[in-house]
Amino acid sequence: MKTNAARILDRLNLSYRLLEYNADNNDLSAATAAKKLGMPEEQIFKTLVVNGDKTGLIAASIPGDNELDLKALARLSGNKKNELVPIKELQHLTGYVRGAVSPLGMKKEYPYYLDQQARNYPFIIISAGIRGIQISLAPEDLIKATNAVTGSICR
Repeated sequence: MKTNAARILDRLNLSYRLLEYNADNNDLSAATAAKKLGMPEEQIFKTLVVNGDKTGLIAASIPGDNELDLKALARLSGNKKNELVPIKELQHLTGYVRGAVSPLGMKKEYPYYLDQQARNYPFIIISAGIRGIQISLAPEDLIKATNAVTGSICR
């Protein structure tokens, strides 16, 4: 099944693989996705949407076994303060629901930040924009497709 995120990668002629698993709407954690895909949790990158006091909305992806460091993201993004977007606003702002937020193909192109740990792997896994479908791709290809800024944004 092709998603908007996959179509963007196709349009850019970037290599990727779609991975599917049975999503459990009661457990949308990266740990569960990793287990079902047979992958290490640190290679599953979850994407969070944040509202910066200076930039407005931004997206950030971090390894599934880490937590987002809002202060580190604020420094990297030029904000003084960041706060997570409430789940109830997520779909309206991005076009994606919780557990299926992809850094590719949001309603608008928000600034995107990728934790530098992504570069430790030949490929990482991100959401394809639908629960239960993931995209495996080289970190450099994701950076190219999203104009990502990389840095240390985890605690």
